[in-house]
Amino acid sequence: MISALSRFILIICVAFIVSFIVLANWGNEWGIAAGIFILSIPLIYSYINLARLGRYIQNDSLENMPLPSGLWEEIFFRLQRLIKNLKQRMGQIEQQHDHFIEAFQASPNGIVMLDENDQIEWCNSIAEHFFGLIFKRDAMQRINFLIRRPEFIHYLNRRHFDEPLLIERMGPDSSLSLMMQAFPFGQNRHLLLIQNVTDLQKADAMRRDFVANVSHEMRTPITVLMGFLETVQSLELAKEQRDQYFEMMMSQAQRMKSLVEDLLTLANLEANTQPAVTNVVKSETLMALLRNDAEALSKGKHQFSFEIDSTQSILGDEREILSAFSNLVSNAIRYTPDGGKINVKWSVNHQGQGEFAVSDTGPGIASEHLSRLTERFYRVDRSRSRDTGGTGLGLAIVKHIASRHQAQLMIESTPGKGSTFMLRIPRERLGN
Repeated sequence: MISALSRFILIICVAFIVSFIVLANWGNEWGIAAGIFILSIPLIYSYINLARLGRYIQNDSLENMPLPSGLWEEIFFRLQRLIKNLKQRMGQIEQQHDHFIEAFQASPNGIVMLDENDQIEWCNSIAEHFFGLIFKRDAMQRINFLIRRPEFIHYLNRRHFDEPLLIERMGPDSSLSLMMQAFPFGQNRHLLLIQNVTDLQKADAMRRDFVANVSHEMRTPITVLMGFLETVQSLELAKEQRDQYFEMMMSQAQRMKSLVEDLLTLANLEANTQPAVTNVVKSETLMALLRNDAEALSKGKHQFSFEIDSTQSILGDEREILSAFSNLVSNAIRYTPDGGKINVKWSVNHQGQGEFAVSDTGPGIASEHLSRLTERFYRVDRSRSRDTGGTGLGLAIVKHIASRHQAQLMIESTPGKGSTFMLRIPRERLGN
């Protein structure tokens, strides 16, 4: 292939030869004109190609431009290859950038990029949700103008980012607890990471409440026991009075034993997240055991009715199912005044689901308490609950057993008209 320089020299030589021939035959003027005409041909050709080049560059489609022939072919070819390589590299960089953005958007934590003036350069959707930001609207705004919490402004101004900052009552409904920390990067820029620690805060609060409740529940019977023991040790008592004290001490010891047993049961249920086994549990057997236990606990103070509308068995853990059913029946007995009625019923509804329901004529429960009844140690009336001998863990145990059997605990209650506690068991957990 002839190089561009060789072609240029060849054109000059041709122009010189033609000019010499014309000059020899028609004179100087015609010779000069002929040379200029020949030399102007490549200039016109170059102008045309440069004009085409300008149009394709303006339309950003240089790589699609047909290659000309002649002097400009190699130049345009190299230029097209350079543009293609540049666009390919830009495409790869943009793809990597998009992947980074997608990864940041997929993060469960909020991410805000701040420049050297603490202006928002970028933030993900989680950060928008946490702080009520809209990136398109708030880009390049100072973050301390948008988050006006004094502790955050102080944290930002101090520029000591070694420790994280906890801010509570954040989010759209002021219910979030956020842990945030700024990390320097680049040229005086900072990456603000925000983690939602609401569940951790709630779990920590539940742990503190649990320890406090257990301590409180254990303190009362221990205090009573110690008082009785000191009395028995220090005073000469008649046999009848001493027996009475021993009976009361036994009652308090039994209360502590029940509390420990319920705590162990609840701990085992919480530790075992696997679905319960599918052993066949006869409904008639369950109802007979419940009747015997209920009559023994009531001591003839309540009126009972036990109904079995279906003989279908339950597929599950017999010990756990009996514990859940028994807790519902015993709760009804404890909170129903003497002479009240308690109805226990086992049936299968039209959807093929098993329903174990316990209804009573007790005082009922106000609606604001219903959603919290399954919390550990939650009591509507603490003094009255303690008098009945309950540990405050029964419904929490029922809830976990129901979860292990894919069942649902439903509570309906009206103050002054009694309550109904129902365990609805899915049809997959019913046998023949």
